[in-house]
Amino acid sequence: MILLLPKVIFAQTRLASCDLCGYCQGKAPPQNWGKCRACLYPNASSQDDTLKVDPETNLPPTPYPGRWYTFLGCISTNDLSSFESPGAAASVVQLLLNIIFSFVGGASLLSLLYGAFILLTSQSNPEKINQGKRIVFGAIAGLIFAFSAVFLVNFIGEKVLRLPGFTQ
Repeated sequence: MILLLPKVIFAQTRLASCDLCGYCQGKAPPQNWGKCRACLYPNASSQDDTLKVDPETNLPPTPYPGRWYTFLGCISTNDLSSFESPGAAASVVQLLLNIIFSFVGGASLLSLLYGAFILLTSQSNPEKINQGKRIVFGAIAGLIFAFSAVFLVNFIGEKVLRLPGFTQ
């Protein structure tokens, strides 16, 4: 007599070896893994959610379309998957312009603080006072230039040329 037992398949969660953020099974996640996970896998709630293999397709989770995690942070192209789509390049250009204008504004602010320090430590020395005034006026002019450049680029890109991706 042959006894046939039903074949029981135990559903076991399979995990990929590594995700796009650099988290690999059995290893500690990298320091920036949380930010990368929030960028590429916004719906993942735990470490294993970025590694779970779909049993039907046999593929690990795909990252959120149109996002890349770089050393500059999370770059989003308005959820577009390629630069052939309208607005994708404009949003990347907008991100780069924001970074450039942030550096210019930060340099102007540091220059303003340096000029104020020179003025405060001049001890009534006319040369130091003039040097401090020039630095402060140059820093204020740099801040005005940075703010007006941001305003003009956004105004021209959004209102005049109506480029997609320049809306904030």
